[in-house]
Amino acid sequence: MQERITINPKVMVGKPVIRGTRIPVGLILKMLGQGMTTEEILREYPRLERADIEAAITYAARMIEHEDVFPIPLQSEPVAA
Repeated sequence: MQERITINPKVMVGKPVIRGTRIPVGLILKMLGQGMTTEEILREYPRLERADIEAAITYAARMIEHEDVFPIPLQSEPVAA
């Protein structure tokens, strides 16, 4: 994955991108989330390879697995002052 994804503050304000491009990982994930297939993305961005899309998914999965979540309790009644 490291050979596919790069982070450089001078490229796309430091967002993770596919190495050698200005295509952000987030854009690839957004397209997948909107229902585009890998083949459609590859046609839209011919510089990409299937392994780039797979690396974007892997990168996102790794970021999420290290995310800390702190549940906020829901209040069903207003708190008295």
